Amino acid sequence: MKSLYFWVFLFSTTFLSAQNQNIKELNKIMDNWHLAAATADADAFFGRMAKEGIYIGTDASERWLRDELRTWAKSAFERETAWSFKATERNWQMIGDDLAIGDELLDTWMGPCRSTMVLRKVKGEWLIYHYQLSVTVPNDKIQEFIKLMNT
Repeated sequence: MKSLYFWVFLFSTTFLSAQNQNIKELNKIMDNWHLAAATADADAFFGRMAKEGIYIGTDASERWLRDELRTWAKSAFERETAWSFKATERNWQMIGDDLAIGDELLDTWMGPCRSTMVLRKVKGEWLIYHYQLSVTVPNDKIQEFIKLMNT
């Protein structure tokens, strides 16, 4: 019986260690991705997205595949900074060894925003397949927001 406990313990610690390593790597990837936008490094920013990756912005019309986003954001990446988002909180859910779903709270020029992201490991490299950015509206301000949107 002690042998069974040993193997269960060994398996669970190995699994948790691999999961923690993935989360550390994913955090670094997302921090560097946001840094690439902040320093207008288009190659690093768009290179981290899968070719079929989707970016959904804050405006209802903003849904792009990676290369469409690159075309739309071309002038932003010609400046010193395209945009600057800093994660203040991030959470990950690992779905196996090669799929991660995350969300983050961001400090942005628009105020606090929230994003969701899906990353998949392909040939040993994590790529962003889906990123959605949302402006947050405090619950106690939602009625004012609705009125503003209807004017």
